[in-house]
Amino acid sequence: MEITFLGTGTSQGVPVIACNCNVCLSNNTKDKRLRTSIMIAYNRKNIVIDTGPDFRQQMLRENVQHLDAILFTHEHKDHIAGLDDIRAFNHLTKKNMPVYATQQVQEGLKKEFHYVFSDFQYPGIPKVDIKTIQHHQSFQLFDKTIIPIEVIHYKLPVTAYRIDNFTYITDANYISGTEKEKIKGTEVLVINALRKEKHLSHFTLKEAIEFIEEIKPKKAYLTHISHLLGKHNEISKELPKNVFLAYDGLKIKM
Repeated sequence: MEITFLGTGTSQGVPVIACNCNVCLSNNTKDKRLRTSIMIAYNRKNIVIDTGPDFRQQMLRENVQHLDAILFTHEHKDHIAGLDDIRAFNHLTKKNMPVYATQQVQEGLKKEFHYVFSDFQYPGIPKVDIKTIQHHQSFQLFDKTIIPIEVIHYKLPVTAYRIDNFTYITDANYISGTEKEKIKGTEVLVINALRKEKHLSHFTLKEAIEFIEEIKPKKAYLTHISHLLGKHNEISKELPKNVFLAYDGLKIKM
């Protein structure tokens, strides 16, 4: 199984429009962050978690020739806005794209992309095959068991995912004890770490590291990173030896 970090930035991305801070002006490519998303490849299948506003750019950068399914974490714009660009994959396969989402996320998709779900199907619109998931129930996808995990983003339920010994968590600042049990035993953990200062709906760097210490994965990667966290190279020096800042284009194999 190979995981590609398509994007590792928060909702505004890095650099932020009109910002002249030292992170946004950095020449280091690892400080250039598109909106958060990953692609998981196994059994000759490609699965993307979230299609943010940079989805098209991410697919072109990674030269993705086929996409077999999409999993959504939640309905915020920075995680769904690129859904329209699956049209290219519809054209290649002549099939609807399997999309896995909770009922809550589906309602958000229907509002944002009303024309996709309209009774009148305008020629050339994205074609999706919606699959309803629930946090208490695992499901099979291309011969692997996918375990949905409910995490909380201020007051919004968000879906994290575990596949084998890999767990992906974004947009969270609280995880219940029951849901933590689903994560334990994970060897590679990805978790959001927005910045150092306290935030209403995201783990801080300190909170993310404390969660990693509780779960005890072999390796952990931080994502959904703001320009307020600091420069990639400088923050990397502050991290425990098994914790790494993810960056756009990073690939890890399991």
